[in-house]
Amino acid sequence: MQTKNALSGHLVALLTVLLWGTTFISTKILLVDFTPIEILMTRFLIGLIALFVIYPKFFKFTSWHEEGAFALAGLLGICLYYLLENFALTLTLASNIGVIVSISPFFIAMIGALLGRNHLTGKFLIGFVAAMAGIVLISFNGTSGVHFNFWGDLMAVLAAMVWALYSYVVIYLNHLRYNPIQVTRRTFAYGLIFILPIFALTHSRIPLHTVLQATNLGNFLFLGLGASAVCFLSWAYAVKTLGAVKTSVYIYLTPVITVIFAALILHEAITPWIVVGICLTISGLVISQRA
Repeated sequence: MQTKNALSGHLVALLTVLLWGTTFISTKILLVDFTPIEILMTRFLIGLIALFVIYPKFFKFTSWHEEGAFALAGLLGICLYYLLENFALTLTLASNIGVIVSISPFFIAMIGALLGRNHLTGKFLIGFVAAMAGIVLISFNGTSGVHFNFWGDLMAVLAAMVWALYSYVVIYLNHLRYNPIQVTRRTFAYGLIFILPIFALTHSRIPLHTVLQATNLGNFLFLGLGASAVCFLSWAYAVKTLGAVKTSVYIYLTPVITVIFAALILHEAITPWIVVGICLTISGLVISQRA
C-alpha cells in the first residue's frame, strides 16, 4: 500500500509540474492585454469560485493558530511568490528567473535539515548540481548573453525561498482534519485578501469585456481551473504523500516542460544545448529522488 501511495504521489507531482510548465504560454498570451497583477487576481478568483462550486460546504473558525496557518499559506504561496516572480520579470531576464526559482528544492531541503526532518545527502546534492547545470543550459541555450540585475535576481531568490516556506506550511495544513478543497479554498481567499490592497493602489478595475474575449477567457480558465485550483490541490496531495523535499525536486522539470511545449505550440527551436540540458536535468531529478 505504501509503495502504491508513493507511486501515485510521484505521478501526481509529475502531472502537476506538467501543467505548471505550460502556464507560461497562457500568461504570455494574456500579457498582451493585461498586467501581471490583473492576471494574478483573475486566475485565483476563478480558482476560488470553482472550488466553492465543487465543494460549497463552509467550515467554521476553530482557532487563531489554524487560521494563522491558512493566512500564512495564502500570503506565501499565492501573494508573495507570484508577486515576487512577476516583479522580477520586469527587472531581469526570464531565463535568469527560470534558473533561480528552480533552486527552491535546495531551500526546502535546507529548511528540512534545520528542522531535523531530513539531512542533505550526497546523492541529493549531486542531483541538485546536475539538474541546475541542465536548467542553466536550457535557460541560456548555450549563449553568452548572461545578464544580471541585482534587484530582479534577488526577487527571484526570495520567490524560491518563499515557495520553500510555503511547502512546510502545506505540511501543517495537510495534518488538519479538513477537506483538501476547503483548505485550498481558504488559502486562495487569504491570498486574494493580501493581493487586493496592492491591486487597489495600482488599478481601478479589471476590464471584464476583455476578459470575456474567447482567447483570453480560455487562457484564464486554464490558469484558474487547471494551474490554480487543480494544481494546488494535487501539489498538496503530493507533499502529503512524498514529503516536501521529494515532491519539490519535480520543480527541476519545469524548464524542460516549458521548452518542449514552446517547440510544439510556439514552434521555438530545440538546440543541441537544450537537449543536453534536458538530459542533465532529468538525470539530476532521478538521482535526487534516490537520495
